[in-house]
Amino acid sequence: MADQTDHFMREVQDEMRKERLARTWDRYGVFIIAAAVLLILGVASYQYAQHSSRVARETAGLEFESAARLAAQGKAQEAHQAFETMVKSAPPGYGTLARLRNAASYAAEGKRDEAVASYDSVSKDTGSDPLLRDFATLQAALLRVDSADWTEMQNRLKDLASDGNAWRAPARELLGLAAMKAGNQDEARKTFEQILADTTVPPAVAERTRILMTILTEAALSKDAQPAGAETKK
Repeated sequence: MADQTDHFMREVQDEMRKERLARTWDRYGVFIIAAAVLLILGVASYQYAQHSSRVARETAGLEFESAARLAAQGKAQEAHQAFETMVKSAPPGYGTLARLRNAASYAAEGKRDEAVASYDSVSKDTGSDPLLRDFATLQAALLRVDSADWTEMQNRLKDLASDGNAWRAPARELLGLAAMKAGNQDEARKTFEQILADTTVPPAVAERTRILMTILTEAALSKDAQPAGAETKK
């Protein structure tokens, strides 16, 4: 008798659960279906976006290699057109690289004004990677160091030369050279001393800096040893 009662109670409970489920489905079924559809669409959209992004990057990579090959072959005009096309159509990262490579091509052709303008366009683009923007600033300054005055070089390089910047060593080297060119020997020496005090400076930069410091020292000694009034003689 107890077994029959238990069996009967289980059947009642099962029926009650089915009835509650049916009522729940009648009330919320459309929302459950909608949520499932949205979930499927969301996953599909994500997968499609990932696929599209990967395809775009792969395509941009091939376009970049093709444009760089044109530049290496001396086909300057075709290379510039290819890089400019990439700037308009490629993903942002590749677009920035295309502008930098295009600027380097102008520099290799001796077209400094065009190269500086291209580098400046990257350095002023707040949407570009900060490291690449700073690199563009450095390259533009390098092209301008022979003709720019001390104020311009300071304006271009002061942020890059600050502690913690990844490009501080070459930026300080350029600043020191600009100071020497401007006849500001004290500022040049101060900048070079900053470089030599930085233990993270690449060995090549440190070696060049020591050579420049030697030049400054020899120039100062030569000036001190010069007889009074000698510098005014014809």
